[in-house]
Amino acid sequence: MRKRYIAGLALSGALSLAAFRAPDNERYFEIAKNLDIFATLFKEVNTYYVDEITPSKVVKTGIDAMLKSLDPYTNYIPEDDIEDFRTMVSGQYGGIGAMVAKRNGKTIVQAAYEGFPAQKAGLLPGDEILTINGVNVEKKSNADISKLLKGQAQSVVKLMVTRYGQEQPTEISITRDRIQVENVPYYGMLSNDIGYFQLSGFTVDASREVRTAVTKLKEMGAKKIVFDIRDNPGGLLNEAVNISNLFVDRGLDIVSTKGKVTDWNKTYKALDQPLDTQIPIVVITSNRSASASEIVSGTLQDYDRAVLVGERTFGKGLVQATRPLSYNSQLKVTTAKYYIPSGRCIQEIDYSHRADDGTLGKVPDSLRTAFKTQAGRVVYDGGGVAPDVAVEEKPLADISRVLIQKGYLFDYATRYRSEHPTIAAARQFKVSDADYQKFVQYVSGKDINYSTDMEKSLATLTKQAKAEKHYEDIKAELEAMRKKVSTNKANDLVRFKPEIKEMLEQEIVSRYYFQKGQIEATFDDDPDILMAMNVLNDQPRYQALLKPGTPESKTRPDAKKSGK
Repeated sequence: MRKRYIAGLALSGALSLAAFRAPDNERYFEIAKNLDIFATLFKEVNTYYVDEITPSKVVKTGIDAMLKSLDPYTNYIPEDDIEDFRTMVSGQYGGIGAMVAKRNGKTIVQAAYEGFPAQKAGLLPGDEILTINGVNVEKKSNADISKLLKGQAQSVVKLMVTRYGQEQPTEISITRDRIQVENVPYYGMLSNDIGYFQLSGFTVDASREVRTAVTKLKEMGAKKIVFDIRDNPGGLLNEAVNISNLFVDRGLDIVSTKGKVTDWNKTYKALDQPLDTQIPIVVITSNRSASASEIVSGTLQDYDRAVLVGERTFGKGLVQATRPLSYNSQLKVTTAKYYIPSGRCIQEIDYSHRADDGTLGKVPDSLRTAFKTQAGRVVYDGGGVAPDVAVEEKPLADISRVLIQKGYLFDYATRYRSEHPTIAAARQFKVSDADYQKFVQYVSGKDINYSTDMEKSLATLTKQAKAEKHYEDIKAELEAMRKKVSTNKANDLVRFKPEIKEMLEQEIVSRYYFQKGQIEATFDDDPDILMAMNVLNDQPRYQALLKPGTPESKTRPDAKKSGK
């Protein structure tokens, strides 16, 4: 049976190629030859390899390796993964509306989203799931657990859970529903006249959600808008076009795509009447804002419609399309590059030219081309979208990373929630010094060992000194430095108290006010949001940032690089 399958594979490849009648027959011969080699090789491996192999698994490994040599966005989607792919594109699935993950062998509820079945049924973050519909999940993977929790809307799933503060496991019955992941998880007011909304994705209806958010904010009194697009990985191109259209005039170019298949090249324009072309906007970006996020932020920058605050964006200027394959599988393939209104492509990594060792390079500054916004400000291609006002992300302290990675902040918030029925509103809640001391006591008996960068450098220096026979000469100095670093590290819970308190406040608030509350808890200490408000509250500065040649516009990262 397997041999007939291989023969059929080779024959179908030959027949499909025979249909081509083009001048480059030599290229098609190369394709046919290599397909034949692949098929015969697979047949020999299948017949003679010492252990039994799974054809679909081995072939997928080969396909994945082939596509990996192109770019990270060209992917093979087998039939078994199609449903997950549709969920990613549509943002819809049948489930309970909770995030669950394995930690230290336990299946822990990380979040139960407000208004969805899990939260309504009483499932809480920190709950440990023991069984799902009677199936023990101790040895199940995250993917297995996800499949067990998902199902048809209106079907019931029964969870047996243990909860901090309760001696006996509890059974919770949850009626699944159609879950629509929100593209705009939050909108609200930062001040009396500054509205804020967060865009986390570009699935179906993202533009409708943005329109609703901005309309509601204006009804609440917003005269200025902060548009937070940080960490948004992108999504549907048409949603990026429609969102841009909300803020720029009808008829303007939004984005153009250009690829090998010239018939697919297209310029997308703003086709609808805009929602508001005058309200001052600050867009907050990060180095993880990618693809569709860069189309929106880049378009608003190119038309001098918004001031960008934050970090340079990711630099993904590639467009993908899905193509149907045999047996209900699909190919997601990069088909084009996109160009925003100024004419620039923001793609940073050059996937078409690899070094001999397979490594990739970025577009060097010397090859980046200058373009101009509608008002004449200089912008550059080849490296993401640079902000107008840069705010560098502050790296987390080593102690903070350990507290997150080991789940100590999460677990303490779970404990806090069980011991405190209520807390102040999300924006007002603060961890007191007494509460912080209780947290310090909580982690005092925990494993919080970690190596700081200084300790790693000392270890490297010690190794090098021993290799070069100088260790005995500097042994005393190295030991003194080690002790000093060790003493400083022991005080890290005190030294980095403000940073840890902020994270602890956000984690605790999420237990009472869910995702929206967790977002609000960041407003008073988020440097990007504070800078965005500062810019909007200083309208002369806001206007100057959008005009070429002003002292303010000359402080842009790209302007400083070019010396203009």
